[in-house]
Amino acid sequence: MIQINQVEKRFGNVKALDRIDMEIQKGSIYGLVGSNGAGKSTLLRLIAGVYSPDSGSVSVESEKIFENPERKQRVFLVSDEPYFIGQYTLHNMADFYCRFYPKFNVALYKELCELFHLPADKKIATYSKGMKRQSAFLLGLSTMPDYLLLDECFDGLDPVKRQVVRKVLSDAMAERQMTAIISSHNLRELDEICDTVGILHKGDLLYSKQLDDLKGEVHKIQVVFSADISEEQLARTVSLMSYQATGRFLTLIAKGSLPEIEERLDLLEPLALEALPLTLEEVFLYEMEVKGYDANVIFR
Repeated sequence: MIQINQVEKRFGNVKALDRIDMEIQKGSIYGLVGSNGAGKSTLLRLIAGVYSPDSGSVSVESEKIFENPERKQRVFLVSDEPYFIGQYTLHNMADFYCRFYPKFNVALYKELCELFHLPADKKIATYSKGMKRQSAFLLGLSTMPDYLLLDECFDGLDPVKRQVVRKVLSDAMAERQMTAIISSHNLRELDEICDTVGILHKGDLLYSKQLDDLKGEVHKIQVVFSADISEEQLARTVSLMSYQATGRFLTLIAKGSLPEIEERLDLLEPLALEALPLTLEEVFLYEMEVKGYDANVIFR
């Protein structure tokens, strides 16, 4: 488990994180969402032990991470700007990591090189942005970490390679109880792979919840009535988050259990009623707007 208690981090006069409290369960895939400058990269560097908090604590399995080399060997951060040594090839980097990560899995490394079709004997400096991200990802996974931190890992990848990364990560999670934290400004990237999602905005953690719980609380309903129904009447009937009308054809976003919402709407005697699936992005947009935040700023 990763425990973050009242963590603050400043860079000069800029407060990057403001009294953050989080718990990330072992074996979960946690999606960390926010716009550029929200504090995602800073938080990941604190969890990896690259930064120390100005106040508060960051613990991995009940031990503070910053001054704990043994714990750091079990955590690997794939940065949004991967670092590679000078004129090293991918094979050179693998040899380098072998010296610092005793559990480095050479067989897995070779398998991933073939899967991603990377020219491992060529200098990484000649790689494209996407190839460098793939290289950093496969090197990190090959260290056999208990905790893998991925900062904007899908950025610069084409749709096929994004799917490969998701598949490799899912397989690794299934084979061993690894914990992954994936930061992104794009909720769509996280919808299919994460089980828990948190939103960072201007250094504050606005929201943290399991996806199953989150998606079970917010519903999109299309409904048709024989008579005009006002927004006020609907708001008295269900916990209304959003409302759009085209004549007597209404699209509602309501909060609560779906059976209860349908039961209460039935009291208004609709001609037709249908529940439609919501994406993770839609759920968060409505949740944030209800809380008074500009969702377009948070998710841009």
